[in-house]
Amino acid sequence: MGGTFLFSSIFSYGSQGARSKALALVLALGAVPAWAEPITIAALGDSLTQGYGLPQGQGLVPQLQGWLDGQGAEVTVLNAGVSGDTTAGGLARVAWTLTDDVDAMIVTLGGNDLLRGIDPAAARANLAGILQEAQARDVDVLLVGMDAPPNYGADYEQAFEAIYPELAQEYHTLLFPNFFQGLLDHGATPADAGGYMQPDGIHPNAEGVALIVEAIGPSVLELAQKAAP
Repeated sequence: MGGTFLFSSIFSYGSQGARSKALALVLALGAVPAWAEPITIAALGDSLTQGYGLPQGQGLVPQLQGWLDGQGAEVTVLNAGVSGDTTAGGLARVAWTLTDDVDAMIVTLGGNDLLRGIDPAAARANLAGILQEAQARDVDVLLVGMDAPPNYGADYEQAFEAIYPELAQEYHTLLFPNFFQGLLDHGATPADAGGYMQPDGIHPNAEGVALIVEAIGPSVLELAQKAAP
């Protein structure tokens, strides 16, 4: 991902903070899910997953791994993020991403489709293909949504944003509606988000990633519990 195209759009999705905070409270009280064997989760995504522009150890996957370790969860997260990847790119490599040792998958794709103005129908078909591959391999999925900017008009925005909840319902996956929810939960707005973003206005800095992980972490634990044998 690149440029400032999505800067003002990433904050407009409705809050999921109450659900995340409730799950976090359960975890804080010690009710960490337990399972018999360690769980391996592949994080399929673009530069937001890959850790673009961040020092080693400060990207999404290592920070999420640290959060899970802190919860006492026996979960390993694999970084399957590729900078610049679209939903089509994710579809092209999902088959070899889902090796036999992968129990579950986080899918965070769509931002580069938005940057390129790709037809929402094409993005939907690609994401559906990814979910179909996961379903065929009996791999549970957490689908992470991306809010669309208004630049292409209301119809485009509505069609794109509908992709994630509709596919989650169709393929019975878990859903985290907005990748940037953690920034919303901490009061970020387009006017004051600079403290959480890199200079390009799209990729979060290390502090921003920490907030994103704090918000999405409970859903990843839920995914691990769902995937547990």
